[in-house]
Amino acid sequence: MTKKFNAVITREDNWYVAHCVELDVVSQGKTIEEAENNLKEAVELYVESFGRDDIPQTTGEMVIYPFEVAFR
Repeated sequence: MTKKFNAVITREDNWYVAHCVELDVVSQGKTIEEAENNLKEAVELYVESFGRDDIPQTTGEMVIYPFEVAFR
């Protein structure tokens, strides 16, 4: 069985941090590929721990973009 999820990957100092939006699972790696692979493993462990029946999957395409907000 497979399910689809969305991941957001950000760079923080020398690490890439990967976040599964639907499950709020986070992992990291020195490269984007490593962060993605580590996140997949973390999600697999999460699903094994909490069961497969109640795991949400993505409901559609996600658009994420950086923006700035000025504060006074």
